[in-house]
Amino acid sequence: MVHNMINTVHCMDCLDFMKSMPDKCVDLVLTDPPYGIGEDGLSNHSRGCLAATTKFSNKQWDKTIPTKEYFDEMQRVSKEQIIFGGNYFIEYLRSTPCFLVWDKDNGKSDFADCELAWCSYKTAVRKFKYKWQGMLQENMKEKEKRFHPTQKPVALFTWILNNYSTSGMTIFDPFAGSGTTAIACLETGRNYILVEKEPEYIKIINKRIEVWKEQGRLFPAHVV
Repeated sequence: MVHNMINTVHCMDCLDFMKSMPDKCVDLVLTDPPYGIGEDGLSNHSRGCLAATTKFSNKQWDKTIPTKEYFDEMQRVSKEQIIFGGNYFIEYLRSTPCFLVWDKDNGKSDFADCELAWCSYKTAVRKFKYKWQGMLQENMKEKEKRFHPTQKPVALFTWILNNYSTSGMTIFDPFAGSGTTAIACLETGRNYILVEKEPEYIKIINKRIEVWKEQGRLFPAHVV
């Protein structure tokens, strides 16, 4: 059944989708679920500083918090998991020696210095440094257009996939947002399965994938 899902994007609640999936049918969950911090984009710079200026700033994207059942399903359907914001859901996840630390290189700004990702792997803590401060990005020559309040840079997810998966594996993102996971999979030769419940973001995901396939490389800033 999972073979029919390979390299597809689905518009629905991910809990319903996961309930249709067999046990351990994907190699890795790589995702960034909403955890209700700074959902207005103004009150907390650690979460969604662009929400007030993006097209979809009025969406309820960060107000419906996943329950334990979502995390149980993520762990059931996958062999390994990397979950950004997992430190907010630690009661739903087992203890781990491995957190990934994304250092945003924010200097003296009031944006969060880092974000954490909970990992199921039994490896040491690892850090990835990549500037992502408002309009400033590490790679300004190929600057990414930002569509989602908590969008992650493609460079971050490609680094994760290169270090925690191998070519040909299937990566599942049940909270796909603007689809960075799919682009990182295309960049690294992985398969993807994405679920996102907002139709507007589904359109953005499909457009980003279309542009990547047309260009043969990543030019996210060109996506309208």
